[in-house]
Amino acid sequence: MLCKYGTNRVIEPKGTLPQAADKINNTMEIHPNEILIDVISLNIDSASFTQIRQEAKDDISKISQKIMDIVNTRGKMQNPVTGSGGMLIGTVAQIGANLTDRNIKPGDKIATLVSLSLTPLKINAIKKIHMNIDRVDVDAQAILFETGLYAKLPGDMPEALALAALDVAGAPAQTAKLVKPGDYVLILGGGGKSGMLCCYEAMKRVGPTGKVVALYHLEGDGERLLQNKLCHSAIKSDVTTPLAVLEKALEASGGKEYDISINCVNVPNSEMASILPVRNGGLAYFFSMAVSFTKAALGAEGVGKDVTMLIGNGYTKGHAEITLEGIRENPLLRKIFEERYA
Repeated sequence: MLCKYGTNRVIEPKGTLPQAADKINNTMEIHPNEILIDVISLNIDSASFTQIRQEAKDDISKISQKIMDIVNTRGKMQNPVTGSGGMLIGTVAQIGANLTDRNIKPGDKIATLVSLSLTPLKINAIKKIHMNIDRVDVDAQAILFETGLYAKLPGDMPEALALAALDVAGAPAQTAKLVKPGDYVLILGGGGKSGMLCCYEAMKRVGPTGKVVALYHLEGDGERLLQNKLCHSAIKSDVTTPLAVLEKALEASGGKEYDISINCVNVPNSEMASILPVRNGGLAYFFSMAVSFTKAALGAEGVGKDVTMLIGNGYTKGHAEITLEGIRENPLLRKIFEERYA
């Protein structure tokens, strides 16, 4: 029986969905409700790629071998440590007979908007690893399920630029829906891809009575954020030291607790740095795949914080359009993305 969620490709354990499965069938012969993609590049999830780099001590050959081992073992690119995947761009090779109503045809270039952690993938060769942007150029094929989300690559920007933006499309789109006029917003990891896009969306929405504070880690990110008016204040701190983050965040806000924190970092143990600066009744939005639900939930309880916590679903309605429009709207932001990621 074919399943629109792809469960017929699950090898083990049976009864699970492809994302939760330990191993899926990555045979590249499509079923009638699947789409076959000739893959150009993988954008590995930042938390996953950072973990692989650390394990391999930045040895490119070891990074390449680790990626191949994961895919050969699991049938998909799902880091067994972080559980996360990423996304891909490629060319539509074949469309199943049951999906002829789609707005794509063979030869179209698309970006998948579902995680590599559930996408059947077969890599023939790794061509190049772009260490600083988490991108892997490959000779590979992948399968998109019937429910799989995708976006046709826009014609008004380079593929690499569109890929960089779409890779994190859920974060700025959710930010656009969550932030209200007058809100005080703290964005952890504000210097990265998702962080900068979230800063831009938050700045559009807080209005003259709100404030956006970006927390960054790398030298130069704070100056870049401020020069390009992506935040009102930028603070440098280590997200794994929550009391230091709290002190600097409150100093930047004039002592006012935040209505919303948005976590876009790619390292573990950032949960309490997101929770402590937020007021009771406020919201902590965790887009990072390095976040532990257990640490966040029990940590908030332990410090007596009544904070609503939102898991960063990579999909929200209109997320691709919202994110690409943000790049189009802001020439300064687009320039940063072109220089750093494209």
